Amino acid sequence: MTDLSGKKIAFVATDGYEDSELTSPWEAVTAAGATAVLIAPEDGSIEGKNGHSQPVDLTTDAADAADYDALVLPGGVVNADHLRMDEKAVAFSKAFFEASKPVAAICHAAWTLIEAGVVKGRTLTSYPSLKTDLRNAGAEWVDEEVVVDQGFVTSRTPDDLPAFNAKVIEEIAEGKHSGQHA
Repeated sequence: MTDLSGKKIAFVATDGYEDSELTSPWEAVTAAGATAVLIAPEDGSIEGKNGHSQPVDLTTDAADAADYDALVLPGGVVNADHLRMDEKAVAFSKAFFEASKPVAAICHAAWTLIEAGVVKGRTLTSYPSLKTDLRNAGAEWVDEEVVVDQGFVTSRTPDDLPAFNAKVIEEIAEGKHSGQHA
């Protein structure tokens, strides 16, 4: 397994996230030695659509992308819809692309990245219902288990988590990608 010791990974989510899309990548990066930090629009804790509760470490108001090596965006319709309406979450996400840092998004999380204006010209996947939204934003959407485009990792559903987690760890270990841009 790849060693991510010393790496700090930001997870951005809010209520209504897909439980396994937060917990599975979180467990994968921490098992590889990284420190995971949950960032949300509000203090306290957030609850997944299936009942998992996770304490918030930091709010989007207080978070700075410069403090992290990579970003993971879990999916979930409600979570993604609320995050794309949160200016701080959108700006925080965009900052990772501007800094050429790895970003991973699964399921509906791509909505936040459409709002951030970072998908144009990129090849990615998502939950199938986002296909038209992504194409309209200038992305090339493909129906694959996991897609990597210059440090940008995407997957469709919880079924894809094993492949997603493996690529997330690989891209974080590689570090910055010169082709990763806003």
